[in-house]
Amino acid sequence: MFSLPDRSTDLQILRESILQTVRHVTEAEHDLVANLANAASIMYHALADVNWSGFYLFDGTELVLGPFHGKPACIRIALGRGVCGTAALERRTFVVPDVEAFPGHIACDVASRSEVVVPMIRAGVLVGVLDVDSPVVDRFSADDVRLLEEIVAVLMSR
Repeated sequence: MFSLPDRSTDLQILRESILQTVRHVTEAEHDLVANLANAASIMYHALADVNWSGFYLFDGTELVLGPFHGKPACIRIALGRGVCGTAALERRTFVVPDVEAFPGHIACDVASRSEVVVPMIRAGVLVGVLDVDSPVVDRFSADDVRLLEEIVAVLMSR
């Protein structure tokens, strides 16, 4: 079995432990939804100052809510709308230090103040996005973003 990293651990060790845990719980499983569910849980419980972590899956037309941890969320997001839809449309990571400054931000949880969205691409095809929110302005460092992008890479390799 596995255990979640302790949040009090040194940040670099914590990030490595989170990534290793995601690798471990997904290595023998090929079901995308199962892997996304575990990854959402790992991030939610291991990352400090995170109030939502989860995934939106692209259905060919729009993003549809997938596995997540946190308060209930928006169910459908059009491409190009909000941070998630914009990241999906542009197929690049978006780091938003203050969501109130992002034009068209969708406030599913009014407590969220900063956000990172990483597109999930497999074989050149948009699968969805990873979305992580925090109630803290400017919460996400470059190392956090790199970790989230590595988690997506692991998930897309399964």
